Amino acid sequence: MRQPVVLISLESPHSFWRLSSEHERALSAAFPGLKFRRATEEAVPHQLADAHVYFGWRFAPSWLFAAPHLKWIASPSAGTDHLPVAEAHSVGVALTRSYGFHGRPMAEHAMGLVLGFSRGLFTSQRVQRNRAWWKDDLAEEFFDLAGATMTIVGCGSVGRHLTQAARAFGMNVIGVRRTPPAASEGGITWVHTTAVHQAVSIADVVVNLLPATPATDRYFDHNLFSACKPRSLFLNLGRSATVDHSALLASLDTGHLRGAALDVFDPKPLPARHPLRLHPRVVLTPKSSVFCRAYMNEAVAFFADNLHRYLSGQPLNGLAEAPATRSPLVGG
Repeated sequence: MRQPVVLISLESPHSFWRLSSEHERALSAAFPGLKFRRATEEAVPHQLADAHVYFGWRFAPSWLFAAPHLKWIASPSAGTDHLPVAEAHSVGVALTRSYGFHGRPMAEHAMGLVLGFSRGLFTSQRVQRNRAWWKDDLAEEFFDLAGATMTIVGCGSVGRHLTQAARAFGMNVIGVRRTPPAASEGGITWVHTTAVHQAVSIADVVVNLLPATPATDRYFDHNLFSACKPRSLFLNLGRSATVDHSALLASLDTGHLRGAALDVFDPKPLPARHPLRLHPRVVLTPKSSVFCRAYMNEAVAFFADNLHRYLSGQPLNGLAEAPATRSPLVGG
């Protein structure tokens, strides 16, 4: 019997998002009964013919037709909106996302943005070349984190990491999700999505971690932004499609929101004269919230654990549900 083939395509210009030779050797040593093969993204469709497992960033729906033996598509990403979940499900191919290791860098990123606003760091950087002194401006602008409230919409595993960081600064945390735990846990006050307007109305900081689904398209609209506490801060580390950017700009222009920090936006990159680029109270980061030097180490460890489960017939972790049953308001 031929060895089962695991095809891997994990290319990136950044070393921490790229499979190394050391990772490949570790997988081969841990699974001597499997054959591991690496492929560039361009070569993937031509190497899927005998693959049983695929581990990579991207998988085009059309590639399924070239993979008669494929049983499982694994991604190191937390989200699945860029993957063919429905198509894979329709032909009996499992598709998994990864989780548990995105939370720490995203929590660090989020708190860096919060501190940039709360301590006036972004304002200082912006005006230092043109103003002699701006202490009085910051005295009006800053806000205390101790005792402030952070509401996390789409609060899953990333939200739990962010909660730990926020509580270290003395913040209170409200977690919004469609299926909240029965009791308070990890310092989070849980509320159902039906109470999201109330949850944002008392928040000094609102963090969006929603995935992109039909149910979350432009979830943050004029009504939800209007419900936000006056002079609150909005962060989007989820998906750009979950925010109506016209509504966001309107809330910023009226002063209802004190500022916004966006790690995701559409189009990518934004045009040079786009209002979000030019707005004095908007900070953009280029989808860098998951930058982490240990990223691929963690991703390979997650995959290896799931590969053991796959080979022993156990349920896979991170299994993406069919679109009709997916819970749209749970963060990764």
